[in-house]
Amino acid sequence: MSSPLRGVHRNSSPCPASRPCRPRAAISALWLGPDEWLLIAPEAEGAALASSLQAALAHLPHSLVDVSHRQGAYQLQGPQVATLLAAGCPLDLDESAFPIGMCTRTVLAKAEVVLWRRAQQTFHLELARSFVAYVSRFLAEAARASTLD
Repeated sequence: MSSPLRGVHRNSSPCPASRPCRPRAAISALWLGPDEWLLIAPEAEGAALASSLQAALAHLPHSLVDVSHRQGAYQLQGPQVATLLAAGCPLDLDESAFPIGMCTRTVLAKAEVVLWRRAQQTFHLELARSFVAYVSRFLAEAARASTLD
């Protein structure tokens, strides 16, 4: 994170490009590109976090948008999770290519998602709420098709 954000949450630290996400306590900052972060925090902390960020960034040009009401999320885990996701994701999800902590925008079947590897066998997906049912059905079908369930 840039220095103005570092003071907002005392445990924050810069995120190198090779591992663009660093969870700190209950708040995680996912680096999606230059000047773009997706912050994930408990709902109860959202207003206070936004207020702190507005104050910390007041002297810098910025845009802070609460997207929590448009987002849905999945946490997928298990020994075959990368295989399941590979049924609809064009990325190489091997840990050597997509290490723990890595996040990126990509597609899963026809849905745009933010994919974040939280642990060796755990992935977090952020997606527009309008795609939640579609992604759920896609994952269920992919699991059935590959006998993963």
